[in-house]
Amino acid sequence: MGTMSARRLLHTSPEGARWSLAREDREVFVLHEAGGAPERIGLARFLDGDPAAPERRALIDLVATLAEAVPVTGAPPEAGAAAAEPSPGEAVL
Repeated sequence: MGTMSARRLLHTSPEGARWSLAREDREVFVLHEAGGAPERIGLARFLDGDPAAPERRALIDLVATLAEAVPVTGAPPEAGAAAAEPSPGEAVL
């Protein structure tokens, strides 16, 4: 195991259980801390849980902010697409 490089609190229950989005090396997971040893939960398993759970909703809301932060523009060019050819007499910079 490496060193946890980032952690963001998602939700704290009234009983004190905490769910955080965490990253360690190249692995991203949910860290659940509730009394005993912390539990690492893979994102797929976490998202497959109860859709009404407030900790799951918090992760969905966090992901949604990523879409809000990026302005929608025209579609980017396809990878490997050729640029337009200059017209005759047009300088190539």
